[in-house]
Amino acid sequence: MNSDPSASPDTVPGVLQSAAKRAPDAPALICDGDVLTYAELLESARRAAESLVVAGVQVDEPVGVWLPNGTEWAIAAYGILFAGARVVPINMRYTVAEVADIVVRSGCRTIVTEVRGGGRGLGSAAPITVPELLGTAFYGAEVERRIGSLSANRIAYVQYTSGTTGRPKGALLSHGGLVETTRSWVRIVGLNAEDRYPVVAPFSHIGGHKTGLLAGAVAGAALLPWPALDPAALTRMVVSQKVTFLQGPPTLYQALLDQPGMPVGQIRVAVTGAAVIPRELVGALRERLGVGAVFTAYGLTEAGGVCTMTRADDAGFAVAHTVGRPIPGVEIRIDACDGPGEILVRSPGLMTGYQDDPEASAAALEDGWLRTGDIGELDARGRLRVVDRIKDMVIVGGLNVYPAEVEQVMAEHPDAGSVAVIGIPHERMGEVPAAFVTGPADHADLSRHCARRLAGFKTPRTIWTVAELPVNAAGKVDKPQLREWALDRAQSA
Repeated sequence: MNSDPSASPDTVPGVLQSAAKRAPDAPALICDGDVLTYAELLESARRAAESLVVAGVQVDEPVGVWLPNGTEWAIAAYGILFAGARVVPINMRYTVAEVADIVVRSGCRTIVTEVRGGGRGLGSAAPITVPELLGTAFYGAEVERRIGSLSANRIAYVQYTSGTTGRPKGALLSHGGLVETTRSWVRIVGLNAEDRYPVVAPFSHIGGHKTGLLAGAVAGAALLPWPALDPAALTRMVVSQKVTFLQGPPTLYQALLDQPGMPVGQIRVAVTGAAVIPRELVGALRERLGVGAVFTAYGLTEAGGVCTMTRADDAGFAVAHTVGRPIPGVEIRIDACDGPGEILVRSPGLMTGYQDDPEASAAALEDGWLRTGDIGELDARGRLRVVDRIKDMVIVGGLNVYPAEVEQVMAEHPDAGSVAVIGIPHERMGEVPAAFVTGPADHADLSRHCARRLAGFKTPRTIWTVAELPVNAAGKVDKPQLREWALDRAQSA
C-alpha cells in the first residue's frame, strides 16, 4: 500500500482503519475456517474501492450488495464506502423481481453479487463479483482523495425496510449516526476484543451490518458470519469456536436452550429484542446456560438501529418486561396524554429521509422526531415497554387489543410453541383476534389459559396450529401472510 489516508473516525471506514491500526493481526472475520485479520480486511476494502472507482462508480452513488453473510459481503460494503459511495444492502431471500425493483428505485448502476446468470433480470445494474473487485492491486490518488473527504454527515447506507407495512422504502442513513449509536451499543453491552461473536442476522439487515459488522470493528471483536439459523450447527460452532457473545431474536435463544450440547457458563453476554420476550427466557439463559448478562433492546431502521436498551444492573423483571432506557443521545416520547401511545424517537442515527419519497419522509419525520408506528409506554424510571405495531392493533367493537400482549400470555402456556396473533373480520364486532401456534397445545386448554389472564374481548376466537410461522426477508413474522392464511381457512370452513 503506497499510502494510508485517514478517514474521519466518525465514519464507517474510519472505524475499520482504527481497528486495523490498534490490532492489525487480530481476527476480524472467521468464516468456514478461514481467518481474515483487520489489516487484511482493510487491504481488501481498499483494493475493492479502487476497482469500483476504475469501473466508474461516483461519489455518493448507490451500489447494491446482494451476497450471503461472509467475508465477501464485508469486503464489498467497506469497499463501496471507501470509494465514497453508498451501500444498498439487498437481502439474499429476495426474489430476482424484488431485487430488480430495489435496483431500479435506488438507482444502482452496479451490484456486487455472485454470478447469477450474467445478472439477467437485475434491472439496469451491472453485476460484479468480489474476486473481480480484488483484481486491482494498486491505489490511485482518486481513492485517497475520497477517503480523506469522507465526513460523518455523508450517507453511508440506503437501507430498504422489510416491507411489512407496504412496499420497502430506502432509509438514508449517515456515517456519523451509525457510528455514534453503535459505539453506545458496544459500551452498554460490553463487547470487547476478546469476544467471539457469531452474526446470525443477515448482513443486509441493519442488525447484521451495524450491530454486527460495525460493532465488531468498534470493539475489535472476532466475528463469525452465520448464513442461516440452524440451532444444532450453531451450537457446535459455539463450542468449537469458544463463542462468548450472542445477539438474536428470542426464537434463537429458545432454540439454543433446547440443544443438549450448549455449554454452560461460556456465553458472557446475550442481547435480544422484540415486542414479545417470554418472561421465562431471561431466567433460563441465566440459570440454564450461565449467561452473565442479558440485554433487551429496541430499535428500527429509520432511527439507525438501536434506540433503547436495558443495562447490566437491571433486574430480571425489567429485562423481561421492558426494552430499557434510551441510549446516549437518543430521546423517546409517547404521543399520548396517558397510557400507551405512538413512540416518537429523536436520535443522532435518525435517517435524513426516504430516498426519492418526500411524501413518506414527511409522514415519518416531524420537527426532528420519527414517528415509529409502534405503540409503547414509559414506566416511572423512563424504561420503554413496546406494546405493539399500530398497524397490527386489533379493534374489537371499539376496544383496542394489542396482539403482543395476547402473544405474551399465550407463549406462557407450556405447549403453545411460537405464537402470532392477528385480527380477522367479524360481522358484529368489526374484527376479533385469532392466533397461530406451532406447539401441540390443545386449543380449548389454550383458550382457557387466555381467559384466566385476559379480558374476553382479547381472547382469540380462533386458534390454528401450523408447522411454523412464516417470516419475511428480515426474519420477522410475516403477519400479512398470516392474514391471507386466515382468510383461506375461513373461506374453506
